[in-house]
Amino acid sequence: MSDGWAIDIDRSDITRAKLVPDPAAPLSPGQVRVRIDSYAMTANNITYAVFGHPSGLFGNDQGYWDFFAERNRPGRLPVWGFATVVESTADGIAAGDRFYGYYPMASHAVLAAGAVGPGGFTDVTPRRTTLPPVYNHYQRIEALGDHRAEHHDYWPVFRPLFLTGWLIADQFEDEGDYGAAQILIASASSKTALGLGFSLAQRQGRRPETVGLTSKANVADLSAQGIYDRVIAYDDILTLNPATPSALVDMAGNGAVTRAVHSHFGDRLKASIIVGKSHWDADAGQSALPGPERQGFFAPGRVQKRVADWGGSAFADRMAGAWLGFMAIAPRLARIDRRAGGEAALDAYREMLSGKADPKAGILVTP
Repeated sequence: MSDGWAIDIDRSDITRAKLVPDPAAPLSPGQVRVRIDSYAMTANNITYAVFGHPSGLFGNDQGYWDFFAERNRPGRLPVWGFATVVESTADGIAAGDRFYGYYPMASHAVLAAGAVGPGGFTDVTPRRTTLPPVYNHYQRIEALGDHRAEHHDYWPVFRPLFLTGWLIADQFEDEGDYGAAQILIASASSKTALGLGFSLAQRQGRRPETVGLTSKANVADLSAQGIYDRVIAYDDILTLNPATPSALVDMAGNGAVTRAVHSHFGDRLKASIIVGKSHWDADAGQSALPGPERQGFFAPGRVQKRVADWGGSAFADRMAGAWLGFMAIAPRLARIDRRAGGEAALDAYREMLSGKADPKAGILVTP
């Protein structure tokens, strides 16, 4: 087979990325080589790069760079997408089989297949066995009960982010909404925020009011989508009633917004949750903030909790129902922006890193 390509990223400076040849080495027993058919480039991937180095997120000395590169090699950014097997030395997996899962930003990937079954397999590459299981499972497309052909391109773009938003909404309900009467959702036009807003709106019975926080230029369009009860500009945070018990969910790590909310609400802010770090070069705004201590949200940990609580099958069924409901409106929330080839992939990464990507577009790369 012809050699592929990959994008190497400097682990210590994520602005330094380059397209490199990726020669196809012979497979070891139990390995599969896949051709990556399509993957999404979103702000979530920038969060992966920011937390590429070990930060305690996984409870050990590993970070996101450890999924697809050894410690002495440049980083390979994880992305979500679809791939087709082109070569296999693993029992139960044949050339032509297609899988949804976690791949490197590259044209091809080599995975070590374990626990192979009708639903898929788990990558058992040694460095991955101590990383969160949700990232290591590869699902056969035919086994995805909530996969619809007309939704195919939206899976990489929205699925991981919607799952995170849905899990945050579940945590709020589980925690009695932290006693908040309103939930302020910063970076409200982001795909994870849209998933959270949608999921909160589906709750039966009483729930807090949802307030989307966004830039002034986005207020009218975002309001028209009907995802949130209210949408206001960041500049208007101080018009909110400071006596209202509130919670903040920060999708991008914007320090100025965080400080404005904490300072305005003080002790009436009941929870402050940070989800992503797409504003990777901004002040996190964590020093000497009034109000509650900020807490991180880690979706894989929430998945493991709910799988333990409900069972794997029940978790999948609940997620499927929520996802299909969201897919009824997802096409009007984002258009698919298709890019093809290695140079286009590198450009898409740089565009997302710079913050210049169109939030109304879902970048889908076809290597």
